[in-house]
Amino acid sequence: MASPANETVEGANTTTSAKVSKELWTKITKQVGASFFFGVASILIMTVNKTVLTTYNFRSFQVVGLGQIVTIVVLLRVLKMLKLLSFPDLSWDQLKRIFPLPIFYFFNLVLGLGGTQKTNLPMFTVLRRFTLIFVSVGQICMFNKYETAQVNFSLILMILGAFVAAYRDLTFDLMGYTYVTFNNVATAANNLFAKKKLSGDMGNAELMYYNSLVALVPALVLAVATGELRTAYEYPNWTSVGFLVNFFLSCIMGAVLMYSMTLCQQLTSALTYTVVGSIKNVVITYIGMYVGGDYVFELYNFIGIHVSVVASLLYTYFKFREEDAARKEKELKSRSTAVQA
Repeated sequence: MASPANETVEGANTTTSAKVSKELWTKITKQVGASFFFGVASILIMTVNKTVLTTYNFRSFQVVGLGQIVTIVVLLRVLKMLKLLSFPDLSWDQLKRIFPLPIFYFFNLVLGLGGTQKTNLPMFTVLRRFTLIFVSVGQICMFNKYETAQVNFSLILMILGAFVAAYRDLTFDLMGYTYVTFNNVATAANNLFAKKKLSGDMGNAELMYYNSLVALVPALVLAVATGELRTAYEYPNWTSVGFLVNFFLSCIMGAVLMYSMTLCQQLTSALTYTVVGSIKNVVITYIGMYVGGDYVFELYNFIGIHVSVVASLLYTYFKFREEDAARKEKELKSRSTAVQA
């Protein structure tokens, strides 16, 4: 018969175990929700942006970016005035804390929209996978961290697929490819720096507001200097209900995407963030064959695109195996330490 003391200990252990299980389940639910939210938001904004820039032939992609920036600043400022959000105004100290993330955000936005306008979505996603390669190179330079042979194989396969697809891309646009390449560099840099910057007590809304506020002036100056603001003013379809709906959705989705992106970076690992990005790009690849109307089928291009898709799925699989092995090793060491104690 168990003594009252033993029953008390067992009851306490059961309560603690239930509490830990509930906390773990809550954490997993938040991580899955944040990942799904980011993936859906990314797919929706790519579809809407492509519709605005290509289907409606709106040539001023910088103005689309400016609209997204202004929407974020105004929306968050109004929410703060209504006391629904609380964060300090931008100061030099805050700017030092988040730097250089606003720079990466600005180039990510402008270059990404430029690439979306000038390349078809299947090729855009193929070229965007070079971000993973830039991240791998950045990890070597910054953290002396090398990928496994399997991961490197998948990266090489991505490069091969991209070159095959680009070689027979019937809608090839050198400027579009240039935009996407530098967009990849900015995204990789953002991924490498973001986790460190988001590991503190800075909230999603706070970072969104600071990034957008800092990017607002250079975005406006660039739109004026390149003549895109005047081009947008002279656009003939401002009276089109379909265009206005999609333009408005693009501006709103810019805020939604940025929130989902920072939320995913905060609640999940850098690996999860990258994997979600890879999966949503696969979805966008196939949606892009029908959205925008600028994809032209060519057999070798089609094969190259699918080689890249397979490579991205292999990359995701190898990365998950790598993380799972590291997690099991950590658990084993933890148990060994507990036994020795």
